[in-house]
Amino acid sequence: MDFDQPPVVRVWADPDRPLPERRWPITIPAVQQLVRDGLDLSPFVTFLVGENGSGKSTIVEAVAEAYGLGREGGSTGSRHATRSSESPLGRTLRLQRGLGAARWGFFLRAETMHGFYSYLEDNPARANEDRREPVFHEMSHGESFLEVLRTRFDSPGFYCLDEPESALSFSAQLGLIGTLGRIVEEGGQVLCATHSPVLAAMPGATILEVGDWGYRRTTWDRLELVQHWKAYLDAPGRYLRHVLD
Repeated sequence: MDFDQPPVVRVWADPDRPLPERRWPITIPAVQQLVRDGLDLSPFVTFLVGENGSGKSTIVEAVAEAYGLGREGGSTGSRHATRSSESPLGRTLRLQRGLGAARWGFFLRAETMHGFYSYLEDNPARANEDRREPVFHEMSHGESFLEVLRTRFDSPGFYCLDEPESALSFSAQLGLIGTLGRIVEEGGQVLCATHSPVLAAMPGATILEVGDWGYRRTTWDRLELVQHWKAYLDAPGRYLRHVLD
């Protein structure tokens, strides 16, 4: 029996807990595909790449919830919540967990990190007792993200990230790739929704392009995102004249 498995091997929808028909999120093609076919995750890093509204964040949030991570960010068992905006998808998902794999995890959700920082300040007992908890609200947006990476991404486990590049510079995104590489080397697993061609270029990662077709496996150079960025950087005027004229 193979005990050398990642935290999450496969994701599928429980047929006994169907989503409401003809209502969000089942109207999203990627969610429809997940409910119909399930999703096998890479044992290392899986990137979901697509336009706004394609369903990539919806899927990452739902998998994080099914794993037991806080809906608005945090580690395993976190119950931090402000205003619920998540889909019901997480309540219908089931996970095939890896035998002997770590059960710890962390969810970095860019749009709710401000509230997560307040939660940490209001619950100091939950902080790491071996060191003083950073005061994230006294840092810049990017600095606070980097501090989360330094203090929370330090154990084998399952890491869900929703658009982490939103606060990171080019060089900081390269640093995040290094962090993810270290996590994988230590036995961790990553599921990440991103718009970043920098992150998506991580060697060895599985890339799923999300769109009107659902989701499909592809390579970095074939991503529409990468092709558009290459064309834009080569000649910005070809794009800008359409939005400025």
